Amino acid sequence: WAYRFLGRPKKAVEVSCKHNSRRRSFDYMCQNTDPCADFSEPTGSFEADGFVLLKRLVSPEFATLLANSLERVLRADYDTDVPPDKRPRVPKGDGILGFSGERRGVRTLQLINVWKSSSTFAQISRSPALGELVARLAGWQCGARLAQDQVWAKPPGAPPLVFHRDSPYFDFEPSDVVTVWVAIDRMQPELGPLEYVRGSHRWGDGRLGSAAQFFDSDPHALLRSAAKREGIDEASLDQLIISMEGMPAGGCSIHNGRTWHGSGPNASASAPRRGLGIHYVPASATFASGIELGKLWAPLRQPGSDKLPEAELPVVWRPSRI
Repeated sequence: WAYRFLGRPKKAVEVSCKHNSRRRSFDYMCQNTDPCADFSEPTGSFEADGFVLLKRLVSPEFATLLANSLERVLRADYDTDVPPDKRPRVPKGDGILGFSGERRGVRTLQLINVWKSSSTFAQISRSPALGELVARLAGWQCGARLAQDQVWAKPPGAPPLVFHRDSPYFDFEPSDVVTVWVAIDRMQPELGPLEYVRGSHRWGDGRLGSAAQFFDSDPHALLRSAAKREGIDEASLDQLIISMEGMPAGGCSIHNGRTWHGSGPNASASAPRRGLGIHYVPASATFASGIELGKLWAPLRQPGSDKLPEAELPVVWRPSRI
C-alpha cells in the first residue's frame, strides 16, 4: 500500500483537559502536550480500502498510561469525579481487567465515554492533531467533532466480536462517521486482533446488524450475508480480510464507519487485549431529524433543536479559516 498524507502538524500542540466536576460539565482547560502530535505516516488508502494503519499514533509510554488509567476507571476511580456513560460492574479480581485466572464465562468489557472519567483518555480522544488527521482523511472541510469513545477490553478467554459497521449506531446528519481504533496492547495473534474487510465501505446497506448481535456465536454470519448480497463468495471474502496482527501498543487504524470489521476471541492464557475506539463526526453535524434517537443520544437533544451540545460532543479540530 502507498499512502501520502499532506499537511499534518509536525510540532506539539496544546490540548484542553481540565474538568469542572461540581458543574458536571466536560470543559477541559488545562494545558498538556498533545500525545498524538508525532504520529507515523498512515499506510493504505482510506478512499479505496476504507481504512489506513499507523504504526504509531501515541508513544508506547502513553499506551501504558491508558492501560493504567483504564484499571483505575474500572475500579470507579475517576480523576474527573464523573463516571463513564456505560461501565461494567467493578471487577472482583485483582488481576488486569479483574481477571482471576478462570477463563470460563469471561466476558468482554465495554466502557463508553471514558474521556469524561479520565484526563488521560481525554488527551487522546480530544487531540487536535488526531482530529485534524481524521478530518483530512474524511474530507471534512468543517473539521472534526468527538461523538464518543469506547473501550473494548477482552480478558483471556473472552469471546469474538461480531463483524459489523459503526455508522448505523450514530444518529446524526450527515451520516459520516470515522473511527480511530487504538491498540493499548501489542496485537499478538492469540489476542484476537481487529480485522477489516477491504473495500466493504462501498457495499450496500442490506445487512447492518445491531448491538444485540455483537457477541453472536458465529461472528462472521452478518458479514457473509452482506458479502453475498454484493456477489462475493466465501473464498473471495477471505482474501479481503486484513488483520491488525502485530500492531504495536500505541499504533492505530482509522476506518470509515461503513467498513465491516470484527475480531476473534482472546485465546491467550493470561494476556489482556485492550483497544480504544474513538468515533468522530463532521464538526457541522446535527442530530438526525424525523427519527427516534438512540438511548445514548436522546438525552442530549434539546427540545426544538437538532444542534449537538458542545460540552458532551465537542469539536476537537476546526480549520483556522472557518
